[in-house]
Amino acid sequence: MTTSPKAVRFDDDTMWVSLSDGRTIAAPLAWFPRLLEAVPAQRAMVELSSNGLHWDALDEDISVAGLLAGQPDLSRRARQQPA
Repeated sequence: MTTSPKAVRFDDDTMWVSLSDGRTIAAPLAWFPRLLEAVPAQRAMVELSSNGLHWDALDEDISVAGLLAGQPDLSRRARQQPA
């Protein structure tokens, strides 16, 4: 059985994702800099799919598997490291 996101909400520093199996996952917004920097209207423009969450205007994709594994967004950190 695949667990999919059913709803997303935010408070000042946390993203809360309700899953199809009844669980709710909390992840700090600090893990996702694009979401942390976004205004509430931008965060609300989320698209839910069977595998995760997508914000087209923010170029942000978060998988349910990544959330369950406790994986933050590493893409910006990788870009900021010297070559």
